[in-house]
Amino acid sequence: MRRAAAFAFASWLALGASLAAAQPSNDYWSQGNQESDWERAQREKHWKEGEIKLPSYPRTANLIGFEVSAASDFKFFIDSASLSVTDDGVVRYTLVARSPSGVENVSYEGIHCRDGAYKVYAFGGPGGRWSRNALAQWRPIEASGPMRWHQVLAHDYFCPRGIRVASAGDAIAALKRGGIGATNTQWH
Repeated sequence: MRRAAAFAFASWLALGASLAAAQPSNDYWSQGNQESDWERAQREKHWKEGEIKLPSYPRTANLIGFEVSAASDFKFFIDSASLSVTDDGVVRYTLVARSPSGVENVSYEGIHCRDGAYKVYAFGGPGGRWSRNALAQWRPIEASGPMRWHQVLAHDYFCPRGIRVASAGDAIAALKRGGIGATNTQWH
């Protein structure tokens, strides 16, 4: 009898572990989401992304730093002049990633808070010019990996609990404070 009970308990533990391992990698957004598959399909079918207008190239005076990981040698910044929160539910911004040697990678990106996805619209090039990303598409935000800044921006600054901030001003304030934290920031 004891052996059967121990076996049953071990089986439940194994099942629980396998179910936990099967969760999607971006389950930060799926937590608490009571939307059915049909509801999600209807919303996605009717969602239309707003028109994308590339911002002015970032100026050093407008850059606000944020930390992605203590293990990274790169420094990350958002250009406050480019930050927008739009009616289509997307937070758009210019990202500057500076290497230890001072080389900067610049990109214009968006985070769709409701879906936990990001899109890179354009890359910065020589002479402060934008080059549109011909392969731009929505991709799921991963909690880890080489492009972890999307998860940090979404979770800590732009989409707390998967809900977008109400305005660019709120997003800028969160960046300056070092995260949403216990503040009066409003979400939509």
